[in-house]
Amino acid sequence: MIEEKVFAAAKGEGPADLLFVNARIVDVFSGEVREGELAVTGGVITGFGAREAKEVVDLDGKHLVPGLIDAHVHIESSQVSPAEFARAVLPHGTTCVIADPHEIANVLGLEGIRYMLRATEGLPLRVFFMAPSCVPASPLETAGATLSAEDIKEILSWDRVLGLGEMMNFPGVIHRDPEVWEKLEVARGRPIDGHAPGLSGSDLWAYVLAGPHTDHECTALEEAREKLRAGMHIFIREGTTARNLSSLLSLLSARTAPFVHFCTDDRHPETLRSEGHMDDVVRKAIDGGADPLVAIAAATVHAARAFGLADLGALAPGYRADLLVVPDLSRFEVEQVYVGGKLVAEGGRCVADVPEVGASDVGSTVVVDADSLAFRIPAEGKRARVIGVVPGQVVTDELLLEPEVADGEVVPDIERDILKLAVVERHRGTGNVGLGLVQGFGLKRGALASTVAHDSHNIVVVGANDEDMKATVARLAELGGGQVVVEGGKVLAELPLPIAGLMSDLPLEEVVRRGEELKRAARELGCGLSDPFMQLSFLALPVIPKLKLTDLGLVDVEKFEVVPLFVD
Repeated sequence: MIEEKVFAAAKGEGPADLLFVNARIVDVFSGEVREGELAVTGGVITGFGAREAKEVVDLDGKHLVPGLIDAHVHIESSQVSPAEFARAVLPHGTTCVIADPHEIANVLGLEGIRYMLRATEGLPLRVFFMAPSCVPASPLETAGATLSAEDIKEILSWDRVLGLGEMMNFPGVIHRDPEVWEKLEVARGRPIDGHAPGLSGSDLWAYVLAGPHTDHECTALEEAREKLRAGMHIFIREGTTARNLSSLLSLLSARTAPFVHFCTDDRHPETLRSEGHMDDVVRKAIDGGADPLVAIAAATVHAARAFGLADLGALAPGYRADLLVVPDLSRFEVEQVYVGGKLVAEGGRCVADVPEVGASDVGSTVVVDADSLAFRIPAEGKRARVIGVVPGQVVTDELLLEPEVADGEVVPDIERDILKLAVVERHRGTGNVGLGLVQGFGLKRGALASTVAHDSHNIVVVGANDEDMKATVARLAELGGGQVVVEGGKVLAELPLPIAGLMSDLPLEEVVRRGEELKRAARELGCGLSDPFMQLSFLALPVIPKLKLTDLGLVDVEKFEVVPLFVD
């Protein structure tokens, strides 16, 4: 129902709340920039002028741009609370995000999603959600929860939940897995996000036919073109680890913009601080040769329409007054941000009141008896499967090496950089511990551990000796989750993540500072990786090739089965 004062203001029968004058309005419908005025009443755009206004803002020729939309993001990957995430991204022109709470759902299930809804209620950032489709992500690990089709149906009934989140189990879709198809069926008629890296030909057609109509996993231009031709909306991803914009940007044109959008997927705190958020993505697109008006349209009105958000993404009567003041489109530096007609960020700072829901609302999610842990690996053969780290990538190699053995047990081989790796189940107190070997961390001493370990987020720990590995797990249990570096039983650096073992209740700057301390401590122990905790987090992801470790054991991802450590 349209408010009377809003309708009256549009007709010129009442005052506007806010009138921007001397503006250069970016019109995403006509693809032009025109000089004029823009009126706002009750948080809604009422027209291109007003007879009277309670407040007038003279933009002196600066551009008015619709607020930017992140088409797919995991807020948990920012490692800060939803409120702190809002404070971080609003100054960068992001006024709306489509969030998939897949990570916290793997820890806390329905209660985790309810927490995210509570924590984003009343924020000046518009946050919509997709119901996580793959919890757990695979049967080869122990997650903290399981979401059935009935659970998905319930989640879809909640406010601000738009549709079904990324359907990572594309083999289950193609091979008619009944549980997967039941989830697709309860979401029929709603937006369904896809997740199908490399899928092509008839398998792709069948996947799209089953329901998923977006994809953010394209890494090659031809893959993106094929999926676009199959009717999918392509989300060009530019996160912290996965950066696909330079490879896919030529896909974006005035013709394809209604079906090509931008997303960050996973942006870690240091990237948010140093590079920004959606402003960074749009700026890079423009720097890469995209027409600024085309890039802006892709990141605003077209992204909104992909999710049925009919009143977002444009500067026209009836649209929500989410807008940016940008002096120069080619440089795309955001000066001011308005959401619902209210100033929420200015000069790179969030100036809005942002309500916070604390960590105590979740409670501890680390259920581990550290005293009972043992990381002994009996030598049961000569050659062992060793996970080979590929620096900067989430994929790994499978190496066949002869490990160091002493008194019938495998021990870390510092000279050859073959270290022990363990995944400790932390959700249900099962006592499950998966043990393996990894090459590529370079540790000479000490151990690293984290409760951020995609997708089930059990504790993953790598170390040069068993005692320090055990000490890291004990400290994480005390913290209620986080990341830690230990040497000789002493904590060298730590980042508490008390919100589901995934997010901090500290400000972004402090999270970044502690993250830098973790990296520095890891380097002092000999680790040469640029982001050791990112690498560590993906060693437990059994849906990305080639060899991974879960609490249930070593996983050959291509065979999709648990395999023994020793091959002979």
